[in-house]
Amino acid sequence: MILRDYRPEDFARLCEIDRLCFPPGIAYTAEEMRLYIADRRTFTIVVEEPEHRIVGFLIARLEAERRGARIGHLVTIDVHPDWQGRGIGSLLLREAERRLHQAGAHSIFLETAVDNRRAIRFYEKHGYRVLKRIQGYYLGQMDAFLMGKALEPTSGRAPRP
Repeated sequence: MILRDYRPEDFARLCEIDRLCFPPGIAYTAEEMRLYIADRRTFTIVVEEPEHRIVGFLIARLEAERRGARIGHLVTIDVHPDWQGRGIGSLLLREAERRLHQAGAHSIFLETAVDNRRAIRFYEKHGYRVLKRIQGYYLGQMDAFLMGKALEPTSGRAPRP
């Protein structure tokens, strides 16, 4: 698997994967995706399989300082359904955490639907915990959990595979 930064020619594939990962109304529209990717505070990482086809991506943002500390926000993490369960999401998440910490973030947060048990287990496995429930977060009808974790300083060594 190859991790790399987003390129404009990736856009249609990212929209396609997002629509496969999330139901209508929760999946981002092309315009929403375009706005997130263009935001100067965000970075977008893609994962390519050996044949150079994108199989997953992540969008994360470095938020403004709150109470003297910068925080990271995981906007979305999407892995094509045919490629889920192979460690791609973990690879993307570790890289996002590394980049956010390197940029000065001391913690990271995200939102996920309260009924998305697979995502909740995934994030808990990576040290995230539920901070609160957000009423009507999705479409004004479905609740979400705000999840987060502290970003630990690294020893300067590369993460273990």
